[in-house]
Amino acid sequence: MFFKGYRRPDGRVGVRNHVLVLPASVCASDVTDKIARQVEGAVSFHNQVGCSQVPADEAWTMEVLSGYAANPNVYGTLVVSLGCENCQMDRVVHAIREKTNKPIRQVIIQEAGGTLKAEELGVRYAKELVQEASQVQREEFPLSELILGTECGGSDPTSGLAANPLIGEVCDRLVDAGAAAILSETTEFIGAEHILARRAINKEVRDRILFIIQRYEESLARVGELVRNGNPSPGNIAGGITTLEEKSLGCIHKGGHRDIQAVYDYGQPVDKKGLVIMDTPGNDPSSIAGMVAGGAQVIVFSSGRGTPTGHPLVPVIKITGNRETWMKMQDNTDLDASPVIYGPETLAEMTDRLFALLLETVNGKKTRAEELGFVETAIARVSNYA
Repeated sequence: MFFKGYRRPDGRVGVRNHVLVLPASVCASDVTDKIARQVEGAVSFHNQVGCSQVPADEAWTMEVLSGYAANPNVYGTLVVSLGCENCQMDRVVHAIREKTNKPIRQVIIQEAGGTLKAEELGVRYAKELVQEASQVQREEFPLSELILGTECGGSDPTSGLAANPLIGEVCDRLVDAGAAAILSETTEFIGAEHILARRAINKEVRDRILFIIQRYEESLARVGELVRNGNPSPGNIAGGITTLEEKSLGCIHKGGHRDIQAVYDYGQPVDKKGLVIMDTPGNDPSSIAGMVAGGAQVIVFSSGRGTPTGHPLVPVIKITGNRETWMKMQDNTDLDASPVIYGPETLAEMTDRLFALLLETVNGKKTRAEELGFVETAIARVSNYA
């Protein structure tokens, strides 16, 4: 089975052909937004970090910024910096160059002579990149070129009963076709980690699964907090989830049934095929950001309560197992998975439907979030500001 995508000079394949206007820090975000709004084919986002961060946080930020530029859905990147932030232009460009050889342009606001001149120069550069990108044609590629990210948010019991098992079945199909699928949200492995550990391909991966969960709980304990103080969320509880363990047992269904090949730290490039884990927070935009930085070209996101979440670089396919949510949130949801519970369609039939939707999406069909322009994103943090 095949899909049509865009071959990049670094060898990877994208399912979108964006020009990324990348803010190196919060101080450049308004300028990048203004540039992207003036150039059809360009995308941007508000980066709330990039300065005044301790080294561990800054490393995560650099991982995500460079990973966004390297994501195969991006043709090329215009980096915009203020000029005095921690994530300096030369450091950001160097981090991108270590991951990809795609085109890069640069604008430093303080050197350009202020925001108006930086905006004018940025628009010119972005238009040049879009024109170049327009010459790249879709070609046919095997499914093994895909990296699928999986996410769940606003979960309720239908997530674990219908939507997440459905995503897991699709993950199995992709893995069997030689692709990669990412299971994320470390906080929502707690109470189910022993199940995941049994599926590890070897002892090293098993130990790593248990380690990332222990590390997360210990990091909260150091500041006097418990993960259960914030998880399940009020929305989860209102939907009928009573414990974090219940939430976790539903969450891990997204990963299907195949062996776990590797565990990646937040935002690291995914370079293995098969089912893998990425150590991400439970917060949806932050978790998705890590997977996109790792190379995921498409996300499938289940939500029992409904969510508008999208992303500037990748299509986010939203599904729900709650038929009431489907009726209320059709503007933001791409597939009703409730027939898995209520009929008349079986899990196998619904798997066919979600898999077909996934193929349509990677071949160019816009998701609800893309149609509505939802591009919210966030980068995980390990510390308060310096």
